[in-house]
Amino acid sequence: MPSQIAVVTGAGSGIGRATAQALGRAGFDIALLGRCPERLADAAQELARHSVRTLILEADVTDALGLSAAAARVETELGPISVWVNCAGATVVGQVAALDAQDIHRATEVTYLGSVNGTLTALDVMRRRGEGTIVNLDLAEALRGLPLQAAESGARGALRGFCESLRSELLHDADTIHIAMVSLPSINTPRYAHTRNMTGKPLEPYGPVYEPEVAAEAICRAVFGRHRSISIGLGETLHALWRHVTPLWRESWLAKHAYKSQMGHDWLDTPQPDNLYTPAPGALAAHGPFETRSRRLESPLSLFVPSGLRAGLLGTLACALLLGLVRHHRRRG
Repeated sequence: MPSQIAVVTGAGSGIGRATAQALGRAGFDIALLGRCPERLADAAQELARHSVRTLILEADVTDALGLSAAAARVETELGPISVWVNCAGATVVGQVAALDAQDIHRATEVTYLGSVNGTLTALDVMRRRGEGTIVNLDLAEALRGLPLQAAESGARGALRGFCESLRSELLHDADTIHIAMVSLPSINTPRYAHTRNMTGKPLEPYGPVYEPEVAAEAICRAVFGRHRSISIGLGETLHALWRHVTPLWRESWLAKHAYKSQMGHDWLDTPQPDNLYTPAPGALAAHGPFETRSRRLESPLSLFVPSGLRAGLLGTLACALLLGLVRHHRRRG
């Protein structure tokens, strides 16, 4: 039986690289797509040790025609694409008043439109066979609407709405192509040192931080389990309830506490090179510098919650909250 073929964008480092390794171990042959051929070659060498066939494709996800050409090469040289994972992303961090409109445009172009381009390209080839899985990345509930993260939050929110509309269209057309969203918490990747940073201080992950292998496992579970969406950790259900039930309280809390939680104490001496417009220099792999505080795949806190289970948990918590309010009101009455 021939191997299945997966395309991973942003495969040279971070979540994309860890995802390529996880899918390779699961039996896929991998097309590695990214802007830096040297990093893609390093990722391909890692996969070659496990006898995984690879194809390196240098391309920018903002180039729709380039992605279409890359997909054609994959289908010709590796085989029919059954899974496409959009991991490429770039952003700018800082207060909105201090951001440049062109930087926000570029961040949106890479993170949102880059994922849209990848999705459209995958749909084009998958519809020829009537099946396939496309995975896009979303922010965990705890990371949505964070101060200093307007560009990222806006791009991921747009992608979330795009995928929701697309699912309905695929159902209408009776297509069996599956669209999955993976909601990720802070992940220990090199991005913190290579994001365009307008704060003047080193960037820190917000909240619990996980190793890239945890994100890759969530993506694999979304692929094999055909989950509509999947998140990491039970705390995401509590954050969802907090965000929807008491939004003003959450916004007030974030305004007071979320700034310092995302930045180091010291000021940066010079601006850091970033990857917003061109690849950041240096050799980068999957992991970032926060391994001592990151939760690993074997951690009991690395729980994977599919959309169905999360809806049940959220409903249970909402009912418990409502029951508590009713009892409180009766006691006061």
